[in-house]
Amino acid sequence: MKNTERFSSRADNYVKYRPHYPVAMIAYLEKTTGLSRASIVADIGAGTGMAALPFLDNGNTVFAVEPNAAMQEAGTVAMQRYPNYKQITGTAERTSLPDASIDLIIAGTAFHWFDQQATKTEFRRIARKGAYTVLMWNVRRSELPFEKAYEQLLHQYGNNYKGMQHRNVGTLELASFFAPHEMLQHTIQNVQTFDFAGLKGRLLSSSYVPEAGEPAHAPMMKGLQELFEQYQANGTVQFHYETQLYTGRV
Repeated sequence: MKNTERFSSRADNYVKYRPHYPVAMIAYLEKTTGLSRASIVADIGAGTGMAALPFLDNGNTVFAVEPNAAMQEAGTVAMQRYPNYKQITGTAERTSLPDASIDLIIAGTAFHWFDQQATKTEFRRIARKGAYTVLMWNVRRSELPFEKAYEQLLHQYGNNYKGMQHRNVGTLELASFFAPHEMLQHTIQNVQTFDFAGLKGRLLSSSYVPEAGEPAHAPMMKGLQELFEQYQANGTVQFHYETQLYTGRV
């Protein structure tokens, strides 16, 4: 499957059930990058616009660069109340944005699929003098009993879930992406609460989860129901995340 098509069939669940980014990161970026309401932001690999939300609420104009039509369509619906959300068809390596036009470049989990060297060259092209890049993603924790059991479910039924984990970009690779400039790291705690319908939607929003019609789909759903019944409290379960921010000059 092409990386740009990986979430085509999952856009609806992605919008509804993926974790959002905490608004607390805006104050942090104001201090570290000089972010202001006047800053022009580019969200690269924007998907449905989830990473853009805190910036849109801050008053920023956000150019959402995304190659996948299904994700763009879902983003159009999800972000329709924001006139400052501007969709652009493009990739990280070829954004189609003008030279020296962006004050802050952001990228979420999609960064794991980018060609890093070509992306770095493109980011330098579109960045204004003094611009920063912020790479950010929500890392699901697995210390608590329910979260451990959910992780085991993914290993048991997920399509190459272990291989997906290997795509995680390490600190050394990230530091190399920002080199020769310094990379700042910052973590913010984040949480999601789900009833069973929400938990199911969250599971199905992941590209490595078997969809309806695949042999592993039905037993995975049965296992998920059993997990929920075992660990739910007052009809809900929780995912805990660390929102990790990696920031540096372009």
